[in-house]
Amino acid sequence: MIFFKARPGIRPATDNFMEHRESHPDQPRNLVLIGYRATGKTAVGARLAQILHRPFVDLDQVLVAEAEKSVADLVAQGGWEEFRRREKDLVARYRHTRGLILATGGGVVLDPENVRALQENGTLIWLTADPAAIQARLNGDEGSDAGRPSLTGRDPIQEVAEVLNSRWPLYQAAAQITVDTTHLSLSQVVDRVLAAWENQEAQNHGG
Repeated sequence: MIFFKARPGIRPATDNFMEHRESHPDQPRNLVLIGYRATGKTAVGARLAQILHRPFVDLDQVLVAEAEKSVADLVAQGGWEEFRRREKDLVARYRHTRGLILATGGGVVLDPENVRALQENGTLIWLTADPAAIQARLNGDEGSDAGRPSLTGRDPIQEVAEVLNSRWPLYQAAAQITVDTTHLSLSQVVDRVLAAWENQEAQNHGG
């Protein structure tokens, strides 16, 4: 089973960085990775950024850095409602940026306003995986408890299946591109994302 790990050394965007990334017609649209936890958004985003020579921003990493708390601590202290509030504020700040690779949190699609904000200057790419693959990746992630606290308080295997099922139509409705990562290596996922994106760009420009 393939398990995606983010490359070290990826720094979240700063306010100064944001000041220079406002939307401009000459800049390409953002590539925005959406999907359930452990589908490879951070690892794929980092690799895409290297290939396309674009800045990479993991929104969960930015949120955690600004809060100076882990996701688990944020949720323990303020509940998922507080986390979603912070997430929505952060998405809104990136609404008018372009030329980025963005990795989002798994629940970003729960708020329709988040989806509209990300779509305004971005192409949304949904990374999927079957529940068994997701659970195997979570089991292999030593930092999973701090970075990915329980969403429901239920058995982990049951939670993955239930939450993934409930969010599936939201991901499907939001995405312009879908790539199933279940049986693919990181390089294979990246190749498929790039091929699908390039094909879409050609169609959009009459190619």
